[in-house]
Amino acid sequence: MAFEKICTLDDVWEGEMKAFTTKDGTEVLVVAHEDDKIVIFQNMCPHQEITLGQKGILNENGVLVCTAHLWEFDSCTGKGLNPTDCKLAVYPSKVEGDDIYVDTEGITPEKSHS
Repeated sequence: MAFEKICTLDDVWEGEMKAFTTKDGTEVLVVAHEDDKIVIFQNMCPHQEITLGQKGILNENGVLVCTAHLWEFDSCTGKGLNPTDCKLAVYPSKVEGDDIYVDTEGITPEKSHS
C-alpha cells in the first residue's frame, strides 16, 4: 500500500464531504462521519460519470446523493441504495493525528451506465 496525505480533519468537517486530487491525478471524495470516521470514495457517480464533489450532497439521513439524476449511495459503504445494483469504489484510508491518508493503488472507479 502506498498511502499519501490527502488533507486534514480541519479540511472536512463532520457531516461534510469534499473532493481532492491525489498526486497521480485520481479524484477522490472524502466523507467525514462522527468521531473522525473517514470514508474515501471515487469522486464520480457511476451512472454518467458526474463529479460528486460538484453535484453530490449528503442529505439529512447521511445518504450521498448525486443530484444530477438522484442516484443514492450509503455514505459509509458506497453501496447503491437507489438503484441497488451499483456502488462507489472505496479507497483504503487512515487518520494519523489530524492528517487523512488515502491509497488509490490498484482500485478502479466503478462505472455503470444502466
